[in-house]
Amino acid sequence: MAHQTTTPSGAPTPRPARPGRGHDTPGWTGGGVVFAGVLLFVDGVLAVLNGIGAIANGDVYQGVGDYTFRFDLTSWGWIHLILGVILLCTGVGILGGHAWARYVGIAMAALSIIANFMWLPYQPLWAVVVIAIDLFVIWALADDRTGPAA
Repeated sequence: MAHQTTTPSGAPTPRPARPGRGHDTPGWTGGGVVFAGVLLFVDGVLAVLNGIGAIANGDVYQGVGDYTFRFDLTSWGWIHLILGVILLCTGVGILGGHAWARYVGIAMAALSIIANFMWLPYQPLWAVVVIAIDLFVIWALADDRTGPAA
């Protein structure tokens, strides 16, 4: 429990701000985390839709030549579906302010980068866009300074 001092009038005195947490701090200190949560949620929804499309109809995506990391489209569909559900839940956790979601979000965004790198031959432009979004998510969650005081 934090110790608060009082002024002679009986009103509590405000605690001094921690370094890096003032209003003049540049960057995305609080809003970046919320935006990262929204991006993870949307990324999850779109990954679920990609997965359903690949599972339901393998003709939706066409491969671009030979690629080292080539899997069956049904396998990719399940990978995207499962990853999407976890991303979606993690985004909801971040938006709900749960501490575990920050760490899971970093890990899941990293897995999403790997999966989308391997998904490049099927949707090259979209995979690059998702990789860029996931890099921002990792940065925003790793740079978050709004957590509890040490």
